[in-house]
Amino acid sequence: MAFSVGGSNGGRGGRRFSGTSSLAEINIVPLVDVVLVLLIIFMVTAPVLQSGIDVAVPKTRTVKQITEERLVLTINKDQRVFLGNDPININEIGARLRQKIRDPRSQSIFVRADENVPFGAFATVMDSVKQAGFNNVSIVTQPLEQNGSKR
Repeated sequence: MAFSVGGSNGGRGGRRFSGTSSLAEINIVPLVDVVLVLLIIFMVTAPVLQSGIDVAVPKTRTVKQITEERLVLTINKDQRVFLGNDPININEIGARLRQKIRDPRSQSIFVRADENVPFGAFATVMDSVKQAGFNNVSIVTQPLEQNGSKR
């Protein structure tokens, strides 16, 4: 049994809701779920986006980790040459490298070549880099697997 205080309608008017007032609440749980799913998607796709050119790099025993952002020349299995992710003509390598780097003596260049690329194509790219004035040229490889390594 309830009664109304101060109502002139005989207890029929006044407030329709008894006790609590209605508040608009935002449910945070679905928002957190969506954010976590997006985080997982970006974590999975970020390494794929880093190197867009498919190259099977040779495996060696000594591998030095690259810790800073450097210029990478890539030769894919079709012998096409890329500077970063941009295709480049082999005759323009020197000019494009000099355009990106002011002091070639202090900057290193990394050459990443598919293991099936003929040595002649690799040597031509290395020669173009050396003629551009870059003396610090490193070759990108992958480490040999410890358990089942090929010999």
